[in-house]
Amino acid sequence: MSRLVKIGNKVIGNNNPIMIQSMTNTKTEDSIETINQIKRLETAGCDIVRFSVYNQDCVKSIEKIKENTHIPLVADIHFDYKLAIESAYAGIDKIRINPGNIGSEENVKKVVDVCREKNIPIRIGVNGGSLDKDILEKYKSPTPEALVESAFKHINILHKFDFDNIVVSIKSSNVVNMINAYSLFAEKSDIPLHLGVTETGNINSGLIKSAIGIGNLLLNGIGDTMRVSLTSDPVDEIYAAKDILKACGLRNDGIEIVSCPTCGRCNIDLINTVNEVYDKLKNCEKDIKIAIMGCAVNGPGEAREAEIGIAGGKGEGILFKKGEIIRKIPGDKLVECLIDEVNKM
Repeated sequence: MSRLVKIGNKVIGNNNPIMIQSMTNTKTEDSIETINQIKRLETAGCDIVRFSVYNQDCVKSIEKIKENTHIPLVADIHFDYKLAIESAYAGIDKIRINPGNIGSEENVKKVVDVCREKNIPIRIGVNGGSLDKDILEKYKSPTPEALVESAFKHINILHKFDFDNIVVSIKSSNVVNMINAYSLFAEKSDIPLHLGVTETGNINSGLIKSAIGIGNLLLNGIGDTMRVSLTSDPVDEIYAAKDILKACGLRNDGIEIVSCPTCGRCNIDLINTVNEVYDKLKNCEKDIKIAIMGCAVNGPGEAREAEIGIAGGKGEGILFKKGEIIRKIPGDKLVECLIDEVNKM
């Protein structure tokens, strides 16, 4: 069980709910665009958001961003320790650094001292693509053991300065290495872990890699925050993360849609129907299982565990609840009827 860490108005660790995180892709110095994107992420269900702080103008945006959003903000810092310090004084809730690229230990200490003063946690971000040269030479490649050794090397630097308000991520683009690295680290430490597979590609490959990597760890009780990294709209990361948590049985708020893979008996445009219902109900917070089936023959029977569902027929369809047919519906009214029924529940 991981220890507790407070990030703004959220607490992670020690069996608290897994927090969903994303990262903005706006220019941080454009506070208006960044605020607008964070609000979209908030609406979708994001718990924590990270943004890059790469110059003084980004630091100047922090106060305005914080005033106009409601979730914890994480400053992502590379190379310039002064930006980390200034972000802390600007009101950031968490700082993500790689101590290895901040510079000397003296510079790390300066960041640590401010974070201790402000009670700001530091996330140590270890990445398979940016391991320290000495560790890479030792292991020849970014193996799980190499990733974990790198993590502890940086943890020890913070411990040297009496700082223990730490979160760790050990990301890799190799899913198997990622799983094994996090598992190995969890055996050795109770520091909270931020889960993620990095550089996953587009939304299709990214969902598969993240579901396997993050889902595997969650099912084994590992992880406190998570990000589904996608080369896509950051909001897509939130919906993907929620689906992974639901599939792992770790989240039961919001709808769950089950639908058949279609076959020759399908009598409706099931693919577009499912996408339309999902889009219209993606922000619904009701804990409801909805079935959308392609034919009336197998629909209610195969989906009898769903609270409500529809199944297609020739020119018409049926509405069913818990496997019991309620009534017939004109084919062009199936989605409209289903949405109305869900809203009544």
